[in-house]
Amino acid sequence: LKVGGGRKKTVSFSSMPSEKKVSSAADCLAFMQGGCELKKIRPNSRVYCRFYTLESDLSCLRWEPSKKDGDRARLDVSSIREVRTGKSTETFLHNGPLSEHLAEEAAFSIIHGDEYQSLDLVALSADVANIWVTGLRSLGSKMRSEWLAAEFAQVDEDGYGIVSEDVAVATICKLCPGIKEAKVRLRFKEIQRSKEKLTSHVTREEFQEAYCELCTRPDVYFLLVQLSKDRECLDPQDLRLFLETEQGLSLATTEGCWELLRRYEPSAQGKERGLLGLDGFARYLQSPECQLLDPEHLGVCQDMTMPLSHYYISTSYRSYLLDDQVHGRADLGGLIKALQAGCRCLELGVTDGPEGEPLLGVVNKYAFLTSQFPLLVYLCQRCSPAQQRIMAQHLKKVFGTRLYTPDALPVSLGGRATTLPSPEQLKGRILIVGKKLPAEYDGSDGEVSEEDEEIGGVVLVVPPPSQPRKLPQQQSPPSSPSSPKGGRLTSESPEDLVMFTKRTLTRVRPSSVRLDSSNPNPQGYWKGGVQLVALNQQTPGAMLDLHRGRFSQNGGCGYVLRPAVMRDEVSYFSAHTQGCVPGVPPQTLRVKVISAHNLPKPQGSGAKGEVIDPYVVLELHGVPADCAEQRTRTAAQNQDDPLFDETFEFQVNMPELALLRFVVLDDDYIGDDFIGQYTVAFECLQPGYRNVPLLGLAGDPLPHTSLFVHVAITNRRGGGKAQRRGLSVRRVGRRGREYVTLRHTGIKVVDEAFKPASAPLKEATDLREDAQSTTASFKEQCGLPTVAKLKQCIQSLATRLQSSEGTMGASMVLKDGYPSLEALVNLAEPTRKLLTAYDTMIAAQKQLIENADGVQERIAQVQREGMDFHEDLSRLGEKEGLKGRKLSKAVESFTWNITVLKVTQTRTPDYFTHTHFYIITVI
Repeated sequence: LKVGGGRKKTVSFSSMPSEKKVSSAADCLAFMQGGCELKKIRPNSRVYCRFYTLESDLSCLRWEPSKKDGDRARLDVSSIREVRTGKSTETFLHNGPLSEHLAEEAAFSIIHGDEYQSLDLVALSADVANIWVTGLRSLGSKMRSEWLAAEFAQVDEDGYGIVSEDVAVATICKLCPGIKEAKVRLRFKEIQRSKEKLTSHVTREEFQEAYCELCTRPDVYFLLVQLSKDRECLDPQDLRLFLETEQGLSLATTEGCWELLRRYEPSAQGKERGLLGLDGFARYLQSPECQLLDPEHLGVCQDMTMPLSHYYISTSYRSYLLDDQVHGRADLGGLIKALQAGCRCLELGVTDGPEGEPLLGVVNKYAFLTSQFPLLVYLCQRCSPAQQRIMAQHLKKVFGTRLYTPDALPVSLGGRATTLPSPEQLKGRILIVGKKLPAEYDGSDGEVSEEDEEIGGVVLVVPPPSQPRKLPQQQSPPSSPSSPKGGRLTSESPEDLVMFTKRTLTRVRPSSVRLDSSNPNPQGYWKGGVQLVALNQQTPGAMLDLHRGRFSQNGGCGYVLRPAVMRDEVSYFSAHTQGCVPGVPPQTLRVKVISAHNLPKPQGSGAKGEVIDPYVVLELHGVPADCAEQRTRTAAQNQDDPLFDETFEFQVNMPELALLRFVVLDDDYIGDDFIGQYTVAFECLQPGYRNVPLLGLAGDPLPHTSLFVHVAITNRRGGGKAQRRGLSVRRVGRRGREYVTLRHTGIKVVDEAFKPASAPLKEATDLREDAQSTTASFKEQCGLPTVAKLKQCIQSLATRLQSSEGTMGASMVLKDGYPSLEALVNLAEPTRKLLTAYDTMIAAQKQLIENADGVQERIAQVQREGMDFHEDLSRLGEKEGLKGRKLSKAVESFTWNITVLKVTQTRTPDYFTHTHFYIITVI
């Protein structure tokens, strides 16, 4: 971009006299200041030839001759809302035969004023029209020129209009954080060579030229032009529409947009006039407000009052060891980092000797600096009974009142807790987890075997002083297999494992054969319900990236609520799920990777050249049906700011378990190709245009290094069209639509109880599908993609219904409380089709709103009646002659049915209420 010239573009104006050829927007403005004749088209089919000029200060357009006085025969540039090419306004469309004789390529319209009036013009040629359109669209960049001139004046101490190269470089690096100093200095050297200068001093013009060429992000520029009615800046109304329709901020206000504009717009003129220019818009998009991670998840945002077994818990494994997990040297730094990173379950090795106390001191000091929720200390001890007593004394001495004892925990006759306490109840407490001593223990010296360490473990409660030799009390024992054994559990009996973990804490640790301290994939265990997946926190890599992504979704407090299907007493879920969760339609995630910025070279790589050839890999981790990987093309020789502009689509059946990982790699490498990564939970994704801050190998932020992406999430691919699903979903019913079905249990009385749900389940699907498909059709008629928001559609509809005089071609009336549009004039065929699509959508939404509650209640009633059989299910099955595998299958089908009935959604879409009021204000 050139300062004051908007787009850096060259247009072929072949019909222009040679002395008037232009090659930039600045040349276009100069031509407009000289003036030329344009035809002005009026709605009454009259054509007036007028001589139009742009005033020298670029503030307004004037024309002559005119019957109006000089002050009225003008148009202020500041009032211009949009510059349209072609014959697209009502004036052109309704002028019939006259319009047919006007060249499409030579016509353009200036939309202006609060009432969006149009000044419709036709130039003598397409080239002249192009000059006027380009020039008018570039006027917003004058604001940028004045801002850069003011910044230059601040460092031009003598006021001579020149500064040293060092000062110019430092100023640009200050205005554009993250740009490499060598890159800026090289550009000034090139300018000096091109002008054959003998001095390295930099003029104001050269400073502005270098800044605009180096610091203009083309991806942001193209987006700005798209959003700003081609004025190259956003006013508060433009910004509000962008926040509402793209960024998902339905409660955005004009006052809030003014505040945001003042915060990010660097130019004084922009702040005064209420305009957000290219640099201010870029700063906003790079700000924390536009990061991919929803800021709601930066703090604790989940219910923390459920039993411990309902949470995934951040767990480290031997983080106090360096090098490897068997013979590595002890180092307290790793333990401190694990606690600072939010780990809530540590493993400590304890052997005979007095060394334990300093280690416990470190734990006590850092236990609650990051998170106030309970810390589990897993003691891996091989101590003699005498040393165990000493260890118990140390624990009490160091942890004091923080040490948890289960005196108030309700215990059943079987000796186990009926319900585990919640993280909220245990805030600020340290829980000790230790080895289960053998039943034949007689008080003699001994140690726990390696096999015992692999498979056993109980909560160990330090005995009170009056009972120094009493064995530890036992609470719900957390199973603790190594990763190979845990892997077999998740693969051989995943449903049983999920059921087991609903009430019992289960821990998996890396296998002892992983001498290099490498980590297993935690996602494989999380999908099986395992709460405590222990990882070597000192070992960077993809597995630890997934761990960080998982636990970033609840403020990094170390506890993340498991999916409801893993918590509900009766629910169906299998870690082997190949399709959707029963009753829940899959979601579609679309990610457009637009660009990357300030990418460093891979650390430790043997790259062949100074530049990098980056590409981006997108990994979706979750249940088997969701796991997928896609990548962009390689941006060859594109150095550190590549443009990709590629869109990828993923189907997400189980959003609560899905993680999205971005990895940036270098195709031009020898050895390590890793540049950066970022992992985020699906439930934390913010829609719209987002900044993805890249992290290094160890999880540390890479300064000013990021991806720029667009994220859209919809319930269905293709605007609500049916798609193939897994499990027991089959195609039946009207238009080949898919319906989720209930399973037969083989228990007659139970199957009869579930039978009444078939009709409302089908009706629920039809209501939802009709609402989604008619909405998709309306978007299509508006010329917008299925990911567009309804507010964008209504804005498009209002524009089409508006005449050149600013009057509306239709009126909004309420019919039975729903917004209906009635045509006031004869509308063109495309507009009539659009109104029909709107009416069809409103009718489908009306059906959904008025019937959803009744359908939901019928489904809920069947679910309640079905749950009455839960306690007697085995007895009823045996009465029907079901045994063994058949009985297990009946129980599985029962839980499937209950899950389907519970999660089937027919609620009114939230967006409809907002759209209702938006229609009233726009139409």
